Amino acid sequence: MSGFHHIPIVRDTVVSLLAPQRGGTFVDGTLGGGGHAEAVLERLPEGGRLYGIDRDSAAIEAASLRLTRFGEAFTAIRGNFFDMKRLLAGQGVMEADGILLDLGVSSHQLDTPERGFSYHEDAPLDMRMDPSAPLSAYDVVNGYPAEALARIIREYGEERYAMRVANAIVREREKAPLDSTVGLADIVKRAMPAPARREQQHPARRTFQALRIEVNGELAGLSDALTDAHDLLRSGGVLAVITFHSLEDRIVKQAFKTFENPCTCDPRAPICTCGKKPTARMLTKKPIVAGEAELKENPRARSAKLRAIQKL
Repeated sequence: MSGFHHIPIVRDTVVSLLAPQRGGTFVDGTLGGGGHAEAVLERLPEGGRLYGIDRDSAAIEAASLRLTRFGEAFTAIRGNFFDMKRLLAGQGVMEADGILLDLGVSSHQLDTPERGFSYHEDAPLDMRMDPSAPLSAYDVVNGYPAEALARIIREYGEERYAMRVANAIVREREKAPLDSTVGLADIVKRAMPAPARREQQHPARRTFQALRIEVNGELAGLSDALTDAHDLLRSGGVLAVITFHSLEDRIVKQAFKTFENPCTCDPRAPICTCGKKPTARMLTKKPIVAGEAELKENPRARSAKLRAIQKL
């Protein structure tokens, strides 16, 4: 597992926002290969703790190996950050001074063909972040009706040719089950009109994104998970979230706005009568993105956006 590939996105900015040098309890809700966790632990004073959560057993194993030198300061927890409150309570942790959520699929998952995330190398259709989860991309592609396929491709992939793609998938699977990443990518490409096939990015990119989101339930509980993370923070604690596409970013942006201004009164009302008070302040008025130097080293950071709030 030492070959687990993980390049932490906007690492220095994340560490600056979380400020682990003040000590306390920190949570990396999407541990991956442990790159962000390592940067936090290196600055954490004696007595500080970091809990790393991930649903991928390969990530837990690789990060635990990478972070062995930090001893009891680091604890790995197998699970989904959507269950963060329960998972941390199991460790006796009820509050945190800083929480990081990096919502992207890890480089290791993308670069391990047999995980089935990528259309660049042929592999079984899988896309499960937790390999023990019951639903795979194979199940979605071969089992969902055309209308359901079109809906997730349109909503989660923001693909304007969603119905064409869904119909093409259904036609092909009637001949034989679809079980190959490259085979699926080719079906998607052929379903596209000629101008779309000439785009700089692969025509199947949006469909693969949609399938991955559906398989892993990435958006279904995100808003509640952000509320849970916010609730776990002590006063002065920081929640930092990295997103990789507009759907995630929209949910994070809206949640943070609500924490900063929860008032539900009519804006024209002379005074607030709902009684809802701000519980956090925005640390990033606009999302922070990777600089040119980082993009040269890690092109996958191009779509990353970092937002952060501080608990009042």
